[in-house]
Amino acid sequence: MNNTLKLMQTVYEIDQLEQLPVPQIILAGRSNVGKSSLVNCLAERKKLAKISATPGKTRSLNYYEVVPHGYYIVDLPGYGYAKCSKTERAKWGQLIDRYLEGNAYVAAAVVLLDSRLTPQKNDIDMISYFRQCNIPILPVLTKSDKTKQGERAKIQNKWQDILHVKPLCVSSKSGMNRTKLWNLLDKTAMPELAHAPVSIEDVESNTNE
Repeated sequence: MNNTLKLMQTVYEIDQLEQLPVPQIILAGRSNVGKSSLVNCLAERKKLAKISATPGKTRSLNYYEVVPHGYYIVDLPGYGYAKCSKTERAKWGQLIDRYLEGNAYVAAAVVLLDSRLTPQKNDIDMISYFRQCNIPILPVLTKSDKTKQGERAKIQNKWQDILHVKPLCVSSKSGMNRTKLWNLLDKTAMPELAHAPVSIEDVESNTNE
């Protein structure tokens, strides 16, 4: 059976948060990096996550159950969108802080990075934040159908210099590396599914260097 996703919960306020005793993988990325499109690609459903022409539309934590395995992908609000008010950005930050606080079930953070752009400060800042929380990073380059292989390789190498791990290139439009990403997510959330070492350098083994 192929994996799919089921939206279980949408959290806007801190008092809606509850501890879920199942493995969780964070999905993070700046606004307009293609998070909603990737959720739909992984689920093989066109409208599971709403896609908007306006960046910064995801203003909640969205909890998706991975069927049939039972772990969760938790989609965070997109960051780096200038038109959001400081108050709103602070509220999202507090929501994310509280979600992570004492949450021993977070297995890793998938950080989505635009394959067309050189490393951006807000991406590096978010990665630093996760590392401070001792959360392994799984870097993924989105929109890889929009770049040539040579251009992608240059961006991959620049990120590898920073992260000590080469990002996985994906495309929600073409489905590039969809199966490879699912395999990585499964093995990261549920190591018992791994019959061989987990890729992306064993889930970013250099996280705590």
